[in-house]
Amino acid sequence: MAARAALAYETGMSIRLQTVTGPALLPLLPVLARLRISVFREFPYLYEGDQVEEETHLRAFAASASAGLIVAWDGEVAVGCATCMRLTEASAGVIAPFRAAGIDPERVFYFGESVLLPGYRGQGIGVGFSAAREAHARAVSDCDYTAFCAVIRAPDHPRRPAGAVGLEGFWRNRGYTPYPNLVCVMHWTEIGGAAEVENRLSFWLKSVSGRALP
Repeated sequence: MAARAALAYETGMSIRLQTVTGPALLPLLPVLARLRISVFREFPYLYEGDQVEEETHLRAFAASASAGLIVAWDGEVAVGCATCMRLTEASAGVIAPFRAAGIDPERVFYFGESVLLPGYRGQGIGVGFSAAREAHARAVSDCDYTAFCAVIRAPDHPRRPAGAVGLEGFWRNRGYTPYPNLVCVMHWTEIGGAAEVENRLSFWLKSVSGRALP
């Protein structure tokens, strides 16, 4: 298991970010699954959540040769996590839009989910997640690009909270460029729903090798 790195924030909050890989992830599956469900119930994902499905999803990262999972610890409590792996190890639905656009999946490192409990937001932890994932991508691959996707929600979505502010500015500040025509489809049950529904997610890309974006 990777050593924990202490990060001190101006607020006085002391959070440790730990990159976990392989079987060391397995004991963390239950708590990280509950964490993900808690955060993804919020807008814009509105995910009903299922403990078994979440643990199964995370177990794939433990089996991956390239995957890393960044955990944010407040003492011994996990308050956030972020995932990453080579795009070639992601699901077929995530890979497909890259192939269709003529972008070689071998050159892309995929950043999956990034979740953080509300009380810890705005303290720089998201910046730490981004840096740790990029560092992991460089350490285990020679990929040219990192990429993530975000769910598309209409401005007038009935469940959008009043005054909600998107993360587009944060992503741009991290060096990411939106690719609105690069879209994948995922299915999940939304809060209060009886069955899975289709959701469209668009990608953002960043060059981490100096190579021009496609």
